[in-house]
Amino acid sequence: MTSSRPAESSGGSRASSPGLAVAAVARRLGVAPATLRTWDRRYGLGPSGRTAGSHRRYTPDDVARLLVMRRLTLEGVAPVDAARAAVEAGDAELEVATRSAPALPAVQVEGDLDGAEPEEFAETFVGTLQAPAEPGEEDGEDPTPPPRGEPKEEPRGRARLRALPGGATGGDAPAMAGPRSASAAAPTSGRVSALVDAALAYSRTACDNLLVLGPDGDPATWWTELVEPAWLRLSERTVLAGPGEMPEVVLATAALRALRHYTEEFERAMVEAGGPPANHPSRMRKIVLVFAAPDEVVPLSAHALAAALAAQGAMARIVTGPASTHRSVELVTMVRPTAVVLATTQNKPDLDVVHAVNESHPDLPIFVGLRADAAATDLPFGPTVQRVRSFTGLLHEVLAVIKAR
Repeated sequence: MTSSRPAESSGGSRASSPGLAVAAVARRLGVAPATLRTWDRRYGLGPSGRTAGSHRRYTPDDVARLLVMRRLTLEGVAPVDAARAAVEAGDAELEVATRSAPALPAVQVEGDLDGAEPEEFAETFVGTLQAPAEPGEEDGEDPTPPPRGEPKEEPRGRARLRALPGGATGGDAPAMAGPRSASAAAPTSGRVSALVDAALAYSRTACDNLLVLGPDGDPATWWTELVEPAWLRLSERTVLAGPGEMPEVVLATAALRALRHYTEEFERAMVEAGGPPANHPSRMRKIVLVFAAPDEVVPLSAHALAAALAAQGAMARIVTGPASTHRSVELVTMVRPTAVVLATTQNKPDLDVVHAVNESHPDLPIFVGLRADAAATDLPFGPTVQRVRSFTGLLHEVLAVIKAR
């Protein structure tokens, strides 16, 4: 297929970009570098920019065409037809493609990567693929970010690739305080896609930046609108990974790290404001024990619920490691919690712990998060055992019990 790509304007913002190497673009799009080289060789969708050393680099215009190609192939369009549409796409269509694309994590790749093996380069998360500016704005000249501490007018124009100082939250940009504040900059669906892509690229730095949960953030919103959708979407993907590569572990590790940092900062702020520390009897008296499903390797929902309870001033502890029914009953007897919760993302979890705790402590409130109706039939019957369909509902029910005691 012969390329009929329109010539780039010499004065546009896309032409003035320094461009990206093939490995960086491949990781951003979630495809293999070999795939991009194949698209270049077969369809003419290759890098059109060059560095001072004559190395080929992808310009923002090139990346926009690749976004069109990727979207169409994912929709089931034949590669040859998708490539023809991408090559023939005009400025308006490229702008729409860039605007509607997820806020994928920008990765800076060090070294000459054309033809290099994956082991020969290292990546650093530097920002995101910027969406085009509002219509009517003029193109900016310099995509380089200003030095830290020196304000500069935002670059204007379409589909500019630029580095953000300090990643998504560094430099002069306002700090991200959870999904609510971040959603103003990027749609939630775009952030979910970016998070999945970052995990599939095994980019710990990108995941960390996308999962930042500030001290004023809301762990419940963070979980329901960002992490859980990404986690469920990732669990549906079949990946051919190399030794030591597990996208789920990359995402889970980053999420747990974000929750731990959030909880530590929240507790520190509470104590500085004159509140009791975490181990104070007044708080331990109303502790909530959160169980995960016995065979759930990474109980992310249990950790998210504990952080959401902490954000409301409640004390919660997650039961980790092997916990037989006998051991679970012993823990409940020893801790004497205000409530017990089973939080899981599984559709049909093992409920033996729920039955054992209910039989030993029939007056103890037990909340079980179950979305699937079929699994609810296995719950024990009793006034203190309650099935809750949503994470938010689970949080509210537990908080209501805590406040009533």
